[in-house]
Amino acid sequence: MDNTVDRVDGRSVDPPDGEAPPVDAVETTDEVTVEDDTELERTIGLVGGLAIGIGTMIGAGIFVFPGIAAGEAGPAAALSFAIGGFVALLVALPASELATAMPRSGGGYYFISRGLGSVYGAVVGISLWLGLVFASAFYLVGFGEYAGAAMAEIGITLPGGSSVVLGVVFGAILTVFSATGTENAAKLQNLIVGFLLLILSIFLTYGSLNAVGVFGGGTVPETFAAEGQFAILTTAALVFTSYLGFAQIATVAGEIKSPDRNLPLAMVGSVIVVTVFYVATIFVATSALGSDALEGFSETAMVEVGREFFGTGGAVAILVAGLLATFSSANASILSSSRAIYALSKDALLPAKASEINLRYGTPHIALALAGGPIVVLTATGQVELLAEVASFLHLVMYGLICIALIVLRRNPPDWYDPDYRMPGYPVLPVVGAGASFGLIVFMQQWSIIVGTIIMLLAVVWHRYYAREVRLKGIL
Repeated sequence: MDNTVDRVDGRSVDPPDGEAPPVDAVETTDEVTVEDDTELERTIGLVGGLAIGIGTMIGAGIFVFPGIAAGEAGPAAALSFAIGGFVALLVALPASELATAMPRSGGGYYFISRGLGSVYGAVVGISLWLGLVFASAFYLVGFGEYAGAAMAEIGITLPGGSSVVLGVVFGAILTVFSATGTENAAKLQNLIVGFLLLILSIFLTYGSLNAVGVFGGGTVPETFAAEGQFAILTTAALVFTSYLGFAQIATVAGEIKSPDRNLPLAMVGSVIVVTVFYVATIFVATSALGSDALEGFSETAMVEVGREFFGTGGAVAILVAGLLATFSSANASILSSSRAIYALSKDALLPAKASEINLRYGTPHIALALAGGPIVVLTATGQVELLAEVASFLHLVMYGLICIALIVLRRNPPDWYDPDYRMPGYPVLPVVGAGASFGLIVFMQQWSIIVGTIIMLLAVVWHRYYAREVRLKGIL
């Protein structure tokens, strides 16, 4: 390979010659290699990686979705969550292999741009950024709902729309906090997730024993799949936002210690743990109150389940857990969204300024602002289901392409592709994973598909326009 390097806007470029560069070079496969010597510090261990994955997945979804999901599919919503977990696991396996071969910030964008080319990478990278923005806004709306319910519990009645305002305010606070250091955000995440799992374990253990009649409560009688099989699949598509956390671990792969060991354990382990918790939660909630009652309580249905079991103390405990969970989900998503922007910038698909590192805190502060700003704006809309499904749509496209990228790299591996972990079941499992990811999109609401498709088309236009401008400057 010709090692001649030109520098433009502070970034170095190796001219393409058809030979794949080493993995520590930042490339776009079919066009250009762009490299920046600045790397994020590896400060996140296995516990931190699990905390990001579990904290995001077991966060807002487990407290915001049960009432909505039960209204859509009845007790069979537990099966919807199981389907979502199965699809996530099918993608977590190939993503783990790709992450150990390319442990860099950017996650799915980085994998796909290296496996399928810069056009696919740009579409996925921008979609990942905005998908996490939509997901973060969904989590913050849930946080506002729980904050409002907590105040109502102690006798403070807020005016209409205040829950959305609370979500917006905390979105701004979290963005600023993340800018003060990844290690600070990771420590906070570890504490929140540990406390959250403790509360949920006690709650679900008691609720499960109550459902099977140990405490005399028993199950509210109703048909398991009263809304039909189609409703199970549409609900699985809706709640898939709950399973975005494992991919966020890959997004911060450049900051994970011992990535060859910790990345697969964190990604696969978090999916398994969270799936068990979700299925148990829906079982307990529908057993305690029934689907109709849960639908009436909507986003704060789990508060009433806690009240049913333990009175006011139970309601308060779930309110505290819900606040922590939605806070945790938003915290991890803002962090991961900024890393997607950081990776796009390092590959010259966004301006170089976006990958600038704050010398005091060691964080990509411009990227955090580009993540936090749109999140605050979308949170202000308060559209829970639309935000959740658009996030799911954009991630499912990325997940399907991750599986395809693995197949491409396995069939014709470049010299630098040497993963420390190789997924089992190749090629069947990645093929099934791709099919399941794309297939779940079919069951989404029309508007969610339209908004997601528009975002992807805009990403294609951006890539073509920006790449052309960069070529004129001699970068490509």
